[in-house]
Amino acid sequence: MKFPTLNSISPLEIILLVLFIVYLIYPVSTPDFLVSYVNSNFGMALIIIFTLYMVLYLTPILGVLTIVVAYELLRRSANVTQATPKVPLLRHTPSQPKKDKVMADLNGPKEVSLEEEIIREKAPVGKGTIVETYTDTSFKPVQEKIEGASMV
Repeated sequence: MKFPTLNSISPLEIILLVLFIVYLIYPVSTPDFLVSYVNSNFGMALIIIFTLYMVLYLTPILGVLTIVVAYELLRRSANVTQATPKVPLLRHTPSQPKKDKVMADLNGPKEVSLEEEIIREKAPVGKGTIVETYTDTSFKPVQEKIEGASMV
């Protein structure tokens, strides 16, 4: 494989190389108006097509750097939350916050059923509001001698 010399690299490729390095060095967050486009299926397809074009038709160094920049762009865009404060993001898809809001509206406030109240009071032992007392009995469990069994 023949590596390009400095004279064969176009000024546009040098500018792009510098921009990519600056993007990787500094923690620049993705602007809010671009996050929904980057996180969509169409946006991810465009990023993949652009990356493949850069890898196949430009210098190898710029191609490898493009792969790293594309990964970093997707990672930084996924860390930006777009949901309302009430609804947590379950997945990093642009439509998930809308779905969460619709589901919260449909479900309404959570009501505690009679069974849940009883379980909260009675079980598990020691966690409820009523303190249980133990009674002593004369019953003592007996264990027979087990022969021929192996130790586990």
